[in-house]
Amino acid sequence: MAPNPGARGTARPATTHPQPATANAPLILSGADVVLPTGTVKGGRVIVDGTRIIGAAPENAQVIDVTGHWLVPGFVDLHNHGGGGASFTSGTVEDVLKGIHTHRLHGTTTLVASTVTGEMDFLTHRAGLLSELAEQGDLAGIHFEGPFISPCRKGAHSEALLREPDPADVRKLVDAARGSARMVTLATELPGGLDSVRLLVEHGVIAAIGHTDASYEQTVEAIDAGATVATHLYNAMPQLGHREPGPIAALLEDERVTVELINDGTHLHPASLELAFHHAGAGRVAFITDAMDAAGFGDGRYMLGPLEVEVSEGVARLVEGGSIAGSTLTLDRAFKRSVTVDRLPVEDVVAAISANPAKLLGSYGEIGSLEPGKYADLVVLDHQFDLKGVMRRGEWVLDPQLG
Repeated sequence: MAPNPGARGTARPATTHPQPATANAPLILSGADVVLPTGTVKGGRVIVDGTRIIGAAPENAQVIDVTGHWLVPGFVDLHNHGGGGASFTSGTVEDVLKGIHTHRLHGTTTLVASTVTGEMDFLTHRAGLLSELAEQGDLAGIHFEGPFISPCRKGAHSEALLREPDPADVRKLVDAARGSARMVTLATELPGGLDSVRLLVEHGVIAAIGHTDASYEQTVEAIDAGATVATHLYNAMPQLGHREPGPIAALLEDERVTVELINDGTHLHPASLELAFHHAGAGRVAFITDAMDAAGFGDGRYMLGPLEVEVSEGVARLVEGGSIAGSTLTLDRAFKRSVTVDRLPVEDVVAAISANPAKLLGSYGEIGSLEPGKYADLVVLDHQFDLKGVMRRGEWVLDPQLG
């Protein structure tokens, strides 16, 4: 993000685990435009039995007519700091669950909780709390954004708490997450950066380049060492230059890299979004929210760790200095904007908002598309691309009540 840190509390058995949509009867959602990996099926159907999508409809299936709507996979957010007035970076267990539920109501059925720069002891404690929620199935894992980032590109992170990416410190965070660490954002040009990338790769954790002041050549070196994600491409990194292309060119041109984009109309100019899709292609883009507490909640004053943020007309900025401080975006808004404003094909948006992040997490066998055998995570949109219903693991989080 452009930031947020901490919390206390011990995770308890979650009360929000989904149950099947109906106790016995399977469910057929029929008549919608269904977006599949192979393309869009007009007047298609999706069959749900318990928590899974199945291929054939049993005789006792309940039919819901969703004609005139789209059915797309549940959204997967790799980079999210909170929502609903609750912080993943400093809130209690109840706060985190509230934030998760807020984003589920907006179509995000799989979510990675992101931290922000803080003291190492605080971050390891935070990792323990979030990892319990990941083990319970409420979160898909943890993304550590900071403290291993450049003071030149700190965004809304506290400069006093930044540190170089010593592999020993990086290992502490990974170990504290107890197998739930999914991604660490690094300024890989800093001392220890490349060794930390290699360490993360060895432990099966995504090394992401972000909040970086790296040159083109340094970025190429980090990619060769194993970095595979660009943290919110364009933001918190040097601009693209004709003599010094910097990290943006290196990240866009390399087929090994997936680029995160925050499509909220504030973080990116439409031409920058188009440039990313043109060079990286729809298969290498992941839409994220980089959301903070105000997402799905409203304007006002918030704290991102020690830093005060003013949210006005949906845009979050530091009170001191005016830097953008994350977003108030939800992925349903990113979906609609991508189709209606940026004129991207629906299939490309589905790839960027569901399939690609699921693949990065190594979870595409379970989520990210509407294929038999996968979890029944899906979103119902009307033909203006407004969200009408959300199903997670076969249970309606938001019931479209279409009949």
